[in-house]
Amino acid sequence: MLTQADKARVFGALHQRPHAFIIPNPWDTGTARLLAYVGFEALATTSMGFAFSAGRPDNTVGREDTMAHIAEIVQATDLPVSADLENGFDDSPDGVVETIALAATAGAVGGSIEDATGRPDQPIYRKEYAAERIRAAAEAARALPFAFMLTARAENYLHGRPGLADTIARLQAYQEAGADVLYAPGLTSRDDIAAVVSSVDRPVNVVMGLQGVQLSLDELAAIGVRRVSVGSALCRTALGAFLRAAREMREQGTFAFADDAARPRDLNAIFSGQASGGPVRTR
Repeated sequence: MLTQADKARVFGALHQRPHAFIIPNPWDTGTARLLAYVGFEALATTSMGFAFSAGRPDNTVGREDTMAHIAEIVQATDLPVSADLENGFDDSPDGVVETIALAATAGAVGGSIEDATGRPDQPIYRKEYAAERIRAAAEAARALPFAFMLTARAENYLHGRPGLADTIARLQAYQEAGADVLYAPGLTSRDDIAAVVSSVDRPVNVVMGLQGVQLSLDELAAIGVRRVSVGSALCRTALGAFLRAAREMREQGTFAFADDAARPRDLNAIFSGQASGGPVRTR
């Protein structure tokens, strides 16, 4: 069993490889174990996926429940886990510091802090204040007894402010504030992604799994992207299949959806560690 420091070293090394890697986003223990079985090397939580799995809208899960969820994902496998920490669950730098410490206590070896306020009248923090929050988070991460990898997120594109110049300026400010990884969710253009990558000197995370966006891992790596996540896409894919199956039963009275369902014996073999396709690494 790897220690948290071991996982942190593994996670940091993934960002130094010449080719990009995928860090998928499970939303519960079972999906975390399935992703480990398939062979992924690290996992990231998804706040939206977790909220949907609990029957709640996005951005309505508090810090305490989020930390419990992070701990469950960490304990599900022996893989490094980076935590979706939203905006740190607090406006103040001190609150962000506490959130980083709690995420580390939950077992995460990395985490993301975004610059979205959660307020519709002013959805994004001022750049200077957002950088101050990232600086506090970076100092908290450096104070830990292992190399916690801090990701800083610029949320412009998710809140109706698709300005590439301001997004790049924000990521540069977060880099100077001490972020280890930079991330601007919502970028879909190859040219925009390339512009971000060429404007910073830290690893860049890009989210895929967006409808209509078909850039492959190899294409993203060629641009210079180091890490690719999928956010809530896996959860939404599963829920989409569930809703299609439910509507088929309700509206047509048929059950063809079961043709695409995973077989019970296969899942039993995976979760018992007896499947031959790969290990399920558990504590």
